Amino acid sequence: MANINSGILYFILLLFVSVVCLYIGYLIRKRLAESKLINAEGLAQKILAEAEKEAENKLREVVLEAKDALYQNRADFEKETHDRRQELQNLEKRLLSREENLERRLDLLEDKENKIVSRDKQLTQRENAIQENEAKYAHLIEEEKLQLEKISGMSSDDACKLLISELESKAQHDAAKLIKQIEEEAKEKADRKAKEIISLAIQRCASDYVVEHTVSVVDLPNNEMKGRIIGREGRNIRALEMATGVDLIIDDTPEAVILSVFDPVRRAIAKKALEKLIQDGRIHPARIEEVVAKSKKEIETGIRESGEQAAFDLGVHGLHHEVIRLIGRLKYRTSYAQNVLQHSKEVAYITGIMAAELGVDVKQAKRAGLLHDIGKAVDHDIEGTHAQIGADLAKKYNESPIIINAIAAHHETEEVESIIAFLVQAADALSAARPGARRESLDSYVKRLEQLEDIAKSFPGVENTYALQAGRELRILVEQNKVSDINAANIAREIAAKIQSDVKYPGQIKVTVIRETRCVEYAK
Repeated sequence: MANINSGILYFILLLFVSVVCLYIGYLIRKRLAESKLINAEGLAQKILAEAEKEAENKLREVVLEAKDALYQNRADFEKETHDRRQELQNLEKRLLSREENLERRLDLLEDKENKIVSRDKQLTQRENAIQENEAKYAHLIEEEKLQLEKISGMSSDDACKLLISELESKAQHDAAKLIKQIEEEAKEKADRKAKEIISLAIQRCASDYVVEHTVSVVDLPNNEMKGRIIGREGRNIRALEMATGVDLIIDDTPEAVILSVFDPVRRAIAKKALEKLIQDGRIHPARIEEVVAKSKKEIETGIRESGEQAAFDLGVHGLHHEVIRLIGRLKYRTSYAQNVLQHSKEVAYITGIMAAELGVDVKQAKRAGLLHDIGKAVDHDIEGTHAQIGADLAKKYNESPIIINAIAAHHETEEVESIIAFLVQAADALSAARPGARRESLDSYVKRLEQLEDIAKSFPGVENTYALQAGRELRILVEQNKVSDINAANIAREIAAKIQSDVKYPGQIKVTVIRETRCVEYAK
């Protein structure tokens, strides 16, 4: 029983403690709820205050933006209004100016119309006066004619004969003028015909020239070597032609192979390579490429050494390395069977000697003489005359204007601008005119010059003749009292035609007729 009572008491106590705890928890929760409510109200009031403040700021910004937009629109409107007003003012000024110009032109037209009317009246009066004078002068001429016949004692027929003779002389003079005019017109239209004639001449003469100047012959130890050069199915000859760019001609010629190409340097490389292959005996495509490459290096080295040696022998220094290489290439170039490198050295020597005698810069003269035919080193690759090509190369490699002009003018294709250019012209002609320099004997050379001079002397009025530049130019002095300027042109044309028909010569011959007037008086 005591245990039951103690359990009840314990239960009641526990229940009481639970109720007290619940009440305390209720009070705590209530207190917390009130505290949160107070905080929430404060927060709400704070948020509301901030919202009101932000709303005021937004309102203020909107008002400011509206004011700015209003101000900007007003400024734009005022500017546009000002611009349009200014444009209208300018337009009004232009209209006023045009109106003034139109009024001024109208006044000028009225003045011109008045002047034209006045001139018309004057012309009518003059025309009437002229008609009256014509009738009067016709009558006077008839009277004068009768008086002249009486005074001169010459009839009208005799006077007509005298007049006819004078007209014939004048007609000859006019005919010469007409011939000259026709010649000039014919020259303008002759380009196409000249091209046809040149192409025909090239067709007739090219084969002999090409065979003579574009082939080299390589001797073989025996005819069996031809088969080795050709190789199995022609592979060796194809490899050699591809490596050198040269055509190999293997025909019935005993113990010989012909190399054919326009480029003399390629021909020299091919000849050297083929001679090495024949000497070595090992002929196959790989060996061919190796030997050709080695031969090319040797030829290039030889070209450079030849150019350097020529410059050293002449004392010409400071040349561009590419110019030295081009000088060396002239070793393989010929002109009328004359070696161009040797010819250039001769021209340089002769130019230097003449420059020294005249007190001109000897080094510059030698330099111009050495480089005058530099264009022939590449004239098979570049279009144009060798003189113009050489001048362009000299300009490219920074040679002086005097050197450039001497190169360009050494065949008189351009105007000479210095004494050195004249010296180069003379030296070029002297080197080419040397007996044996080009394929012509001394006797035939002298005979040709004498024939040219004799042809010129056979024409009336010719005083003296001179064959210059190895027969490239014929200068003729005529008597000024027997030959007029118009007749001088006729003589030049007739002499050139006779030379073409009677003389055989290489290239072309320039015929120059010189007529001068000398007035001499003596003071006593």
